[in-house]
Amino acid sequence: MSSWTGGYVADINYTYGFYRELTPAVLTSAALAKGLRAPNLGGPATYCELGCGQGFSANLLAAANPNIEVYANDFLPAQIAWAQALAADAGTPNVNFSDASFQEYIHDASLPQFDFITLHGIYSWVSVENRQAIVDFIARKLKVGGLVYISFNTLPGWAGAMPIRRLLVEHTGMTGGPLTMRIDKAIAFADRMTEANAAYIRDTHGVKPRLEKMRSNSRSYLAHEYFNRDWTPFYFSDVAKDLSEAKLTYLGSAHLLDHIDGVNMTPQHQAMLNEVADPVFRETVRDYLTLAQFRRDVFVRGPLTMNPLDAENGWRDLRLVLSIPREGFPLKVTGPLGEINLHPETYNPILDALASGPKTVEQLIANPVLKEFGWIRLQEAIKILIGSTHVQPCLDAKGDAKRAQRTKAFNAAVMKHARWSNELTTLASPVTGGGVPLDRFQQMFIVALQEKQADPPAHVWSLIEAQGQKLLKEGATIETPEDNVAELRARYAVFTTKSLPVLHQLGIV
Repeated sequence: MSSWTGGYVADINYTYGFYRELTPAVLTSAALAKGLRAPNLGGPATYCELGCGQGFSANLLAAANPNIEVYANDFLPAQIAWAQALAADAGTPNVNFSDASFQEYIHDASLPQFDFITLHGIYSWVSVENRQAIVDFIARKLKVGGLVYISFNTLPGWAGAMPIRRLLVEHTGMTGGPLTMRIDKAIAFADRMTEANAAYIRDTHGVKPRLEKMRSNSRSYLAHEYFNRDWTPFYFSDVAKDLSEAKLTYLGSAHLLDHIDGVNMTPQHQAMLNEVADPVFRETVRDYLTLAQFRRDVFVRGPLTMNPLDAENGWRDLRLVLSIPREGFPLKVTGPLGEINLHPETYNPILDALASGPKTVEQLIANPVLKEFGWIRLQEAIKILIGSTHVQPCLDAKGDAKRAQRTKAFNAAVMKHARWSNELTTLASPVTGGGVPLDRFQQMFIVALQEKQADPPAHVWSLIEAQGQKLLKEGATIETPEDNVAELRARYAVFTTKSLPVLHQLGIV
């Protein structure tokens, strides 16, 4: 391993994922849920993603938020080269990439002060020196009132599984060859230990399911998740202490479902938590009660509580949109307690109102049924729906058309990749300023419709067949051309009847 990598995996590029919690509108909705002011998304703003990986999220957010100047760094040059190429292909002018290390990035004179600084999947996977550089960067570059999003592996949830990671890493060090091959051998070795009824695997909660999941994970993901030299789960209080050096105060989780105690804890747990006055220790206790393994936290530099009138107006102005079809919307959410059923009498009227397109809370309240809910009940229902990830907070409707010009170009650049690859699985929405997951074939259907192809499923098959590829169904290859086309027709029927209307409302088609 080259010395410049600092022990970080550099011979396998990271995945091309989009992470919803990085979305500015999601972060500001987390502040609103806590009654705190957040940066204004209606005017010019600045945004920095530290450790951006392939830069896909940064590219998408820049295209979907043209009023925000986006900066991002990752010290792997190959990943930054790919990110810059995507930006050039999409014609996105407001995104800036650097392959500087965290220590070097602090001294980049071209960087402004930021309204948002985000880092997803970084803090637990870098050295002590790099963590200090991150804190120093935030201290120097975050505006007063700015938000920081940070995610990290959490203790005590990871305590039981830490030894399996150690076992896998040590095994890869004992074998030769490419890292992907060594990862496969390490997992096979752990499987043999499972078959041998090793006491640690047998008796430690959560280890067997983790190993089972690892078998199906992409090797790129596993390499960066488990096999870096530095890998540190944290107690929340330790991360909060680190960030206090940059004058940050904990705001809340970027995942709004975490704000709802009834979804996450038993009444006995809630009573115990309510005895804890200190907000930092309270979060640490919460992680013991829920056995959290991963946190998605928002911190603020200078929390400012909104007065009651501004808070109410903030809620009234909040615009929401469905990102899945209304028909079949699951009236349940999943938390540490398992599946929680949602009361139809509360949620169906909200979902029915949103079925025709984006609505502000002010517009929802015009519904006599919803008006009778009262603020507390309505707010909690909205938090849960946003936390379900199937309802998205939106940007101001006045900017939809301008944003759509940028997202159209970005999405066209992404959908070109679908012709030969399934790596890019998210398109940008001008309505939400964030991403919407769409698989390769859904993207190819959109392109076929845009090109006015007479028979989109047959056209998509001609592209797939020319590359010597075939579809999979339930894990098995579909062999004949006729069966492949039949499968594409079935998928296209679902796409046009269910997905396409939602994509219209999200401004994607």
